Amino acid sequence: MSDLDVFAALLAPEGQTLLDELRDHDPADELAAATRLRRDHPAPLVSAALGQARLRQRAAAKFGADAQRMYFTANGVEQSTRATVAAHRADRLAALGVRSVADLCCGIGGDALALARAGIRVLAVDRDPLACAAARANAAALGLAELIEVRAADVTEVDTAGWDAVFVDPARRSKVRGGRIFDPEAYSPPLSWAVEAARTAPFAALKIAPGVPHEMLPEDAEAEWISDRGEVKEAVLWFGTAPGARRATLLPAGDSLLGAGLPDPEAGPVGRYLYEPDGAVIRAHLVAEAAAALDGRLIDPTIAYVTADALRPTPYATAYEITDVLPFNVKRLKALLRERGVGTAVIKKRGSAVEPEELRKKLKLGGGGNSVTIFLTRVAGAPTMLLGQPAH
Repeated sequence: MSDLDVFAALLAPEGQTLLDELRDHDPADELAAATRLRRDHPAPLVSAALGQARLRQRAAAKFGADAQRMYFTANGVEQSTRATVAAHRADRLAALGVRSVADLCCGIGGDALALARAGIRVLAVDRDPLACAAARANAAALGLAELIEVRAADVTEVDTAGWDAVFVDPARRSKVRGGRIFDPEAYSPPLSWAVEAARTAPFAALKIAPGVPHEMLPEDAEAEWISDRGEVKEAVLWFGTAPGARRATLLPAGDSLLGAGLPDPEAGPVGRYLYEPDGAVIRAHLVAEAAAALDGRLIDPTIAYVTADALRPTPYATAYEITDVLPFNVKRLKALLRERGVGTAVIKKRGSAVEPEELRKKLKLGGGGNSVTIFLTRVAGAPTMLLGQPAH
């Protein structure tokens, strides 16, 4: 049986019975489950159902409760957009008045589902027939099939004329080695092709890796970096919105910081509070905008830590109250933590060659009941340790 045949069998009643039985499957019991199920079902179907159960459990981090009703490929789980991020992007497109989108490189349909849930009609295209089969099944499973047309085709040969917007999510993993691709021109399709495709539509959004060099960003695109619960997830190039703008958006709250072209803040002494900007703010090069709102300064011209003498609420950075500013010295730090009865430590680094886990081993923290946050960094160019606590 081909992969498509096996997938079709999963959608048939016998396959559905197997998937229902494996809904709360414990991967540790997989061998026993496989042996038991193969007594009554074909071995290829049992293997496919067990594989789908594993993928659904992995996908729960991205799709929540929907994952148990959805269908995945291994590549689809890795590359699909987290549902919260896809919903944010779909909401932005809907707010622009977009009512139809050509979703190119749709994979298993994560973005198509979010777009349809925003009331947008979708043409979802991918050259992988198995991914397309999963996308169709997902649209049906979530009651969105009327809004989503799935087409197995080469996206470079699809006519997107007549669609309000184009969305492109190029493959950014090597088929040979499986690792991430960092050169945008090595994406599939290349970023340059995606940009040209975007320019043919009234609006467009291109999903790219958050580490893309700023000098590679098209001048006519808005670039948005998105984090979800403090973890940077992706960057998006928007066409038809605000050419040249830089934005950091923090989910799930949706706070969005727009660049104002501010110069880098001055560096100065460490104040009472240290602010750790969200990764999306750093990636978007908007530390200056975050610092300005805090009346803050940098602790070093090359380090993205902001310090200030007063505590101000901000969604764009996490605040810590600093108790100690010390030259880097493991022996001194170890003695100080023992003296204060510190048993647990959160160790962060920025601009330091010391690895947190290496330092943790050397500290040999005991059973004290107190905790501390340790920052390994540079202040005015000098290796420094900052000790503190989350500010409230």
